[in-house]
Amino acid sequence: MICPVCSNDKFEQSIVIKQRLIEEWNLKSNEVEYINKQQGYHCTNCMNNLRSMTLAHSIIQYFSLKGNLQQVRFSSVGKKKKLLEINEAGDLHTTLSTFKYYNFANYPEIDIQSLPYDDETFDIIVHSDTLEHVKDSGLALKECNRVLKTGGVLFYTIPIVNGRLTKRRDSLSKSYHGSQEESQGDDYLVWTEYGADFWVEIINAGFSELRIYTLEDATTISICAKKIMTKNYVSRLFFFNNFLLRRKFRRVLRKFISI
Repeated sequence: MICPVCSNDKFEQSIVIKQRLIEEWNLKSNEVEYINKQQGYHCTNCMNNLRSMTLAHSIIQYFSLKGNLQQVRFSSVGKKKKLLEINEAGDLHTTLSTFKYYNFANYPEIDIQSLPYDDETFDIIVHSDTLEHVKDSGLALKECNRVLKTGGVLFYTIPIVNGRLTKRRDSLSKSYHGSQEESQGDDYLVWTEYGADFWVEIINAGFSELRIYTLEDATTISICAKKIMTKNYVSRLFFFNNFLLRRKFRRVLRKFISI
């Protein structure tokens, strides 16, 4: 495998999942293995883990780009697309910040459930392993959809336990990600354990086109959700174009009559 961020071919594996989380989530040994791989297997050069590398791979593949993500800033995507990164997408943050029209929304200053941007502002939105920590993840996805331009794309990752369905942890004991656990406050509190039906809330948020990208195997996936034209948008666009056509016709007609 070649790192899609920096093209390095050397990787190392670290053990990242804690026994506490294994017990709280009732993880099986094979689930522990692939979660450790997606979070702990990393490039020795740029230090991006498999999760971040898969996210980078999805951006490159979606836009049919050549080279690695560090080189994308020299492409039309890096030079022309308006990008919003919501919270740091791991070590991918350093590379994303080199895009010409880069914007950064960091919690708690900016809440993904109430983004302070106008409708149809961004071409690309990126976030990584954020939604599981958001109380209303459906609302967060709707906000992403709102601020994306028509034709814009959301790229993101969430930790998915493949062999089960999604469940909320509201009525369960508190579970945290991160090394400091409870001392970090509720910023790292897990509200949602995602399973194989993760795609449902994407559709419910208004996205109608969904792609899934993997790197090597199903250990980790990157989700790509595209905002397409709604019927209402198409209707308004047709009305506007028809209006412009009538104006042009009237100008031509007046010019013809005056001859």
